[in-house]
Amino acid sequence: MTLTPCQAVHSETAIAASYQPEDISPVIGPLYDELFRRLDAAGVTCTGPGIAYYTDEPQGAGRIIVHAAVEVSAPCQDGDLRVWNLPPIDHAATIVHRGSMDTVVPTAQTLTRWIDGNGYRATGYPREVTLECPANRDDWVTELQAPVGRR
Repeated sequence: MTLTPCQAVHSETAIAASYQPEDISPVIGPLYDELFRRLDAAGVTCTGPGIAYYTDEPQGAGRIIVHAAVEVSAPCQDGDLRVWNLPPIDHAATIVHRGSMDTVVPTAQTLTRWIDGNGYRATGYPREVTLECPANRDDWVTELQAPVGRR
């Protein structure tokens, strides 16, 4: 179990057709490109990892809202560029995935089995915290942080 602290972030959002990697990948890459472009233009320094997180799209149909966020150094209220506090996760089950996020499903399934087998239940979508992001996507290292509660 892990407590993930409150983090000052800026994020960009878009809708994906589902929570499947094949629907998320084409959405999240351009979001991060736009996020870093806007932060650079505003002179805001990134101080921590990228954090992807997901929420249900209010109109449903299996769609989700994809949030591409990054920790930043200082508040910035410049036009529509806003820094806000990403709430902490009080209790999380975590696992580290090595490789492209296109291959994350087996790692996520391992995390789900651990949650189910240890008396917990997932209380939301896992956050994806980028620990290492070299040019070769097969060398990426990402921590999945699944919010959990006791059954």
